[in-house]
Amino acid sequence: MINPFEYQHGGHHFNTHPLKENSHWRHYAIDFPVAFPGIFQDSNTAYGEYFQPVSPGKSPLVIFIHGWGDHSALPFQVMARGLAKGGMHSVLLYLPFHSSRMPAEMKKRSPNLTPDEWFAGYRIGVTDVRQVLDWAEENPAVDSSRIAIIGLSLGAIVSSIAVGIDSRITAGIFIVSGGNVTKITEYSRFTVFRRRYRLSRDDYEAIQKRYAGYVEQVAARGWENVEPPERNFFIDPMTYAHRLKGRPLLMLNALWDEFIPKEATLDFQEACGNCPLVWFPTTHSTIWAFYPGIARRVRTFLGENFKFPM
Repeated sequence: MINPFEYQHGGHHFNTHPLKENSHWRHYAIDFPVAFPGIFQDSNTAYGEYFQPVSPGKSPLVIFIHGWGDHSALPFQVMARGLAKGGMHSVLLYLPFHSSRMPAEMKKRSPNLTPDEWFAGYRIGVTDVRQVLDWAEENPAVDSSRIAIIGLSLGAIVSSIAVGIDSRITAGIFIVSGGNVTKITEYSRFTVFRRRYRLSRDDYEAIQKRYAGYVEQVAARGWENVEPPERNFFIDPMTYAHRLKGRPLLMLNALWDEFIPKEATLDFQEACGNCPLVWFPTTHSTIWAFYPGIARRVRTFLGENFKFPM
């Protein structure tokens, strides 16, 4: 499995269902068949929302990827409406871990999913983003040379992988994020991570050594040409961080994050070429208490990098 994210481009049915319209934007529910049916139990359809600006002419697209739990998508809905009002297209994509997509049996166990389920969820999530990019290229109202992705937590991991493997995404904002998943689970203060994923010191150091060697080979030869010692190395943002250097990026993180250790955030920032990083005096779970400041920085970042009045 050299490339778990390779799929057949084009020919996908991207369905839109009108929900609401006002003088600034049109709101649609969207769905489309996933690229890899059957690998995530019976969840073979991707879902989301699309906010289409009423203003004429081609304009940028912003793809939002929420975190764990349906509630994490709510602030992105507000932000998407605001960007659409300002003239940008916005797609809020529901991850395979969203309640609209997760099979009933898995909901009962979440977040205690199997390694296969986690891997499949990330694989589908990244490929869903790429299918939205396919749609954007075919949409005459979207300027496909100006596409940004904004991810939160788990969604930030999906987003950073997508930016690393698909150059059609021209800018990225990662909220409460980091890299080196083994380090995240080892040093996280989140009880489930500590109980389920904590390793012995010897096992942890052995994995870190293998991963460092793998990342070095990837940087030299390309991730598509190196078989990882462990499959989960495919779904780690650090694997693709070298390809983010020089790209327009912004990281927004919580100073007292109980899920993402500060070291994992700083490691990823450095690997991305020391992109701008803003710390908010809050925790992972309460980051949206600073929504006004986050929204302001998002608008400024998009406006400056897309040369688009906000």
